[in-house]
Amino acid sequence: MHKFFEKHKHFTSFLLCGILRNMSLSIGIVGLPNVGKSTLFNALTNNDILAANYPFATIEPNTGVVPVPDERLETLAEMYHAEKIIPATVTFVDIAGLVAGAANGEGLGNKFLANIRNCDAIVHIVRAFAHGDIVHVENNVDPARDIETINTELILADIQTIETRLAKLTKEAKANPEALDRVNRLGAIVTELKAGKPINEQSNIEAEDIADLHLLTAKPVIYVFNVNEETLSNDAAKQELRALVPKSRSLFICAKLEDELKGLNESDALELLQSYEVSETGLTQMIHAAYDILGLQSYVTAGPKEVRAWTIHQGWTAPQAAGVIHSDFERGFIAAQVVNYRDLVTAGSEAAARAAGKIRTEGKDYVMQPDDVVEFRFNVSR
Repeated sequence: MHKFFEKHKHFTSFLLCGILRNMSLSIGIVGLPNVGKSTLFNALTNNDILAANYPFATIEPNTGVVPVPDERLETLAEMYHAEKIIPATVTFVDIAGLVAGAANGEGLGNKFLANIRNCDAIVHIVRAFAHGDIVHVENNVDPARDIETINTELILADIQTIETRLAKLTKEAKANPEALDRVNRLGAIVTELKAGKPINEQSNIEAEDIADLHLLTAKPVIYVFNVNEETLSNDAAKQELRALVPKSRSLFICAKLEDELKGLNESDALELLQSYEVSETGLTQMIHAAYDILGLQSYVTAGPKEVRAWTIHQGWTAPQAAGVIHSDFERGFIAAQVVNYRDLVTAGSEAAARAAGKIRTEGKDYVMQPDDVVEFRFNVSR
């Protein structure tokens, strides 16, 4: 988990509660123009949006909701003869290319930045391939410069957001001494931002001071280097790129290759990926990374009507997990019938797992585990 979220676990829980109650994890795909964002978005969501070879081909944010790959669901659906399968989902948002000066209105400016504020995490696409036919907004490929450009704009946007709030709080502080304390704390955050330190690298922050500001540099970031096919299997080249963002999660994906995978069946796609020493699609890699940095996991409910995956925060208790299904489940929680997925599959049926003593009754203090298959028992008085 990112160190900012690790340090402020209570703040993390507050943020993710809002994400998860709505059952919609949102990831913004950002970067400079012509770095491969739209091509990758098309591949991830199997869409066919405009992916033209000029800046600002994407004007409005394009949204795609994709299922989280989960091999457990098909297996359980066969076991329970379920009528339908409902996987967990991730919403990807392809946001128009950012340029230097965006925080001051250059390019699509604040419109771009407002779209990022609605996302739970950011995937920053960095171009790391050369191609004479695909123009670069700066006329040459330089990953380090491009990363700095994006990060600088996000920092400048956060400075503007906080200074706007400070102007209001300063007026309030004349009559409310408590407001003065927050003015001082926010002022210290701005000072660090102006020194080039994003929110997620600052240590002395009261989470409550920024909870309602939706600051961009507080969001966890995954750097995705868009490389050519040869770089996918070049460990030295990847290590050099990884060194540009040593404190962050980084992935290496070839958007061109991902686009080719769209028309292939699962086995052919896997064979093509393995020929480049890649074991997972870009979609799977990004979802796994997002779950990891946000501290998420999923559990499963199963029965004849449906098999369904539910996303929760790591460390949540059974009542909290039940609340994702419905608030009444949490309010009236009695117990959870829990079986480990692998134990259930090994047994061959729920009845056999029960006979083998693999199904447990857990109470309100039980901490959910990633491979739990659960049935909640609850009672709500009307």
